[in-house]
Amino acid sequence: MLQYTIRGENLEVTDSIKEYVEKKVGKLERYFDTPPSSEVHVNLSVHNDEQTIEVTIPMKNLLLRAEEHHADLYAAIDLVVDKLERQIRKHKTKVNRRFRQEGAPKYVFAELEREAQQERSEDDSDFDIEIVKTKRFDLKPMDSEEAALQMDMLGHNFFVFTNANTDETNIVYKRRDGRYGLIET
Repeated sequence: MLQYTIRGENLEVTDSIKEYVEKKVGKLERYFDTPPSSEVHVNLSVHNDEQTIEVTIPMKNLLLRAEEHHADLYAAIDLVVDKLERQIRKHKTKVNRRFRQEGAPKYVFAELEREAQQERSEDDSDFDIEIVKTKRFDLKPMDSEEAALQMDMLGHNFFVFTNANTDETNIVYKRRDGRYGLIET
């Protein structure tokens, strides 16, 4: 059984919003043979007329997390549930593929979740992530403003540089709102 924690930032979580979130997220239970007993953390916020929903569902062997932005809160809820469904399907496909490769008979997803977690903990390198390109470059000392200009000139959405003031590696990035952010290591 899913337990919901729904918080609102710059917005009041009305009963209708709460019911809609629980109804939509509750549909994810159909992907499990036994309903998962997990907490569902939902953060709803409004910034500059843009609705944001973040949903995190930590389970024993799987962490589901998705975030969506939209002008309409109900549309954002629908979109975030779609993302979560894709994550579950991807996980099930991965588990199914691994199971078929081992030549085992038919399985039940709920039973395999436990096995998938054990395999993941034994071999953390078994992910579908493949590094296809490596770049090496010297980090030129500069200030954050020059780094932002370099990033824009290159057409990138982030830029790694050595901060001339602190001699530390920093990252400047372009935010969704068009402004810039700085990550200091």
